[in-house]
Amino acid sequence: MRRTILPFLPLFLAALLAAGCGSAGPVPDSGTTGDAEPRPASSSPSRSLGQSFEEDVQLARTLTERFWQGRFEAAGRAYRPIQAFEAYSGEDGPACGDQPAVPDNAFYCPIGHFVAYDEAWMRKLYENGGDGAVYVIVPHELGHAVQAQLMSDFTLNVQRELQADCYAGGALAGMIQAGEIEAEPGDDEELLANLAAAGDPTDEWLRPDAHGTPAQRQQSFADGFNNGVDAC
Repeated sequence: MRRTILPFLPLFLAALLAAGCGSAGPVPDSGTTGDAEPRPASSSPSRSLGQSFEEDVQLARTLTERFWQGRFEAAGRAYRPIQAFEAYSGEDGPACGDQPAVPDNAFYCPIGHFVAYDEAWMRKLYENGGDGAVYVIVPHELGHAVQAQLMSDFTLNVQRELQADCYAGGALAGMIQAGEIEAEPGDDEELLANLAAAGDPTDEWLRPDAHGTPAQRQQSFADGFNNGVDAC
């Protein structure tokens, strides 16, 4: 996504809108309506465009946190940036309480308020499936950081995960509206393919590790992208 979504993506994703994501506390109101369709990126986008895996990862983190900082400030609240953004390798990652890091994963840990990711795993996704992987995974995990700050409550884990997908779509649309990222052909397919690849093989909502099926994850992301984070 060099750097990011095609102008027609809102129409492409519109067909995937879901009825709603997980229940949670209110998202800080930016003072704008949540049903405005995202416009294409500005003709004068930010010059800080990622040209490599490392740059894209850092850019996705920076722009997502900038988006949420603006949302919180507009609501008269203070956004608390994550304390660390850590790459690890295989099983050699930071623990979250008594839960060790596992290979091929990215996670947000409320104990320490940090995000960590298996660098080799994410790099492989980036190289094989395009940089859309980074702009799905990083905003998703930072969506969990937002949930922690809002003290969101969920009955099922899948609700938490689908809302994080919804937040990721809304944050990405916000980056486009701000003119901070630009488009490349095929970005829509990249995003949706990465969401599909991360979906659960079956619709078992009661599983404690359920994240949602490919269609559910795509729908939640599309809902946030087209309707803003207030719809999440």
